[in-house]
Amino acid sequence: MSSIASRSTVATPLEQHPQTWRAVISSSIGNALEWFDVLLYSAMAVTIAKLFFPTANQTVSLLITFATFGVSFFMRPLGAVVIGAYSDRVGRKAALTLSILLMMIGTLLIAIMPTYAQIGLWAPAGIVLARLLQGFSAGGEFGSSTAFLVEHAPHRRGFFSSWQVASQGLSIVLAALAGALLSSQLSTEQLESWGWRLPFFFGLLIGPAGYYIRKNLEESPEFAQADATRTPLRDIMSSQKMQLLIGSGSVIMATVSVYLVVYMPTYAVKQLGMTSTASFSATILAGLIMLLFSPVVGQLSDKYGRTPFMLASSILFVVLTYPLFSWLSFNPSFVNLLLVQGVIGLLMTMYFASMPALLSDIFPVQTRGTGMSLSYNIAVMIFGGFAGMTITWLIAVTDNKLAVTFYVIGGALLSVIATLAARYKLRLR
Repeated sequence: MSSIASRSTVATPLEQHPQTWRAVISSSIGNALEWFDVLLYSAMAVTIAKLFFPTANQTVSLLITFATFGVSFFMRPLGAVVIGAYSDRVGRKAALTLSILLMMIGTLLIAIMPTYAQIGLWAPAGIVLARLLQGFSAGGEFGSSTAFLVEHAPHRRGFFSSWQVASQGLSIVLAALAGALLSSQLSTEQLESWGWRLPFFFGLLIGPAGYYIRKNLEESPEFAQADATRTPLRDIMSSQKMQLLIGSGSVIMATVSVYLVVYMPTYAVKQLGMTSTASFSATILAGLIMLLFSPVVGQLSDKYGRTPFMLASSILFVVLTYPLFSWLSFNPSFVNLLLVQGVIGLLMTMYFASMPALLSDIFPVQTRGTGMSLSYNIAVMIFGGFAGMTITWLIAVTDNKLAVTFYVIGGALLSVIATLAARYKLRLR
């Protein structure tokens, strides 16, 4: 741990170099594209369920849609191993270029895929293939891009890695804005006929710019100066298994909170009887909070440490989630939904903006890409990919709208344990 601590506290002028801010832009563009596509699929879940997974029961169709969303997350650990290890062996730049290219291909497949009514079972099969490809790409994106950021300014890891989280906030805003505009401006027939495809084509416009920027980047200074390992996965499994376990546990609350925000439009429409426009508009607030306050939290985490913010957020999620949703369930209105999404957005940002720097503190530069990618995607696969399906199933089985809170509280308790373990075992700031 002494070597990790020394790397994170030695000041350098790296953040003053224009290359550092190019790294922020390139990483943020790719991450925003990845999350825009992921969140858009969830935001369009009701429409996609009807067009690609039609059944006589709407709940079953929605469950299948969220299951398809979740299946792609099984590809994330594989992407984490392949692309993450590729970044540790060859370099961050090469891995980032590959991940954004694969994400663009997956997005294009969804955008042009004919519906079930047009080509039958080939339609859902095509959607599954596209989601698997996106899952593989996303598996290597977070670790590679976050490592690329923190290695440009090792003594300000919290601030620079928080831009990853800010870009996810931007993605939430764009995906929710797309859902709100489409649901308010188009009829149901127009939305199902062609409207739902427009945001995916919009996402494709971002891809080439991100690809070009990443293709012309310089390698991260810290990685370029380090002795690269040819066996990053073997190194982690032989001597860094505890870091991997703690890292995965630390990601849980970030994952649960993000996918809670993503699920809220479906929850508001299906369980509270609110309009799609109102539900998407409330989600925009959570995304804006994440976008604007992530760098602030990241900066504060460099000064006061990562774990205080993560612990405070997890504990508040345990205490506040049930009362908030109970109040919203008995008083469903746009203003109340806005307040709940605002609270969730603040707690989510407090936790998530601190978390990437903690992960980068855990792993040395030689295995950082693989270690961060695996930690992140193991947790996302288990607690994120099937969040929508699990919550939908819990509500259906218990016939209780508040069953959503069981999932959130459980994730928060696990994250408290993992964060305390990181603080106690690794003595991280």
